[in-house]
Amino acid sequence: MANGSAAAAAAHRRLLEEEEEMTHYSAQDLAGEWEFKIVRANLGVFRNPAALEKLLKEEAQAGWILLEKFDNTRVRFKRPVSARQDDYRLPQGADPYRTQYGMNPVWFALILTGVIVGASLIFTLFFFILIALITGIGYAGIRM
Repeated sequence: MANGSAAAAAAHRRLLEEEEEMTHYSAQDLAGEWEFKIVRANLGVFRNPAALEKLLKEEAQAGWILLEKFDNTRVRFKRPVSARQDDYRLPQGADPYRTQYGMNPVWFALILTGVIVGASLIFTLFFFILIALITGIGYAGIRM
């Protein structure tokens, strides 16, 4: 499991490094009164135009403006720093600084792990039953 964790950490590091390379800000951007964020999704949900439009509408309520769509899992926004003063007017539960869209990444990883482990156990059980049927050996090691 340690190798899987190390691989996941390395993939995450590469993703952040890629984002750093992709997000060049001009001197004008940095001199202005702007703040920036990247919203990430677990799956390629931003491939779906309706899901992307929903995200854009939700972010626009807090003054966020689409800068670019990196891919189907990452979208970059900016907004004037002055928009912070209206954050208290946002609907209940709206987070102007959210960076995750959709399912919490921890829950997503747990569910995905559960599905993989469950499928592996089912496959293993099926394989052993198939071998037992082919060789004629029952569960107690008795020939059938």
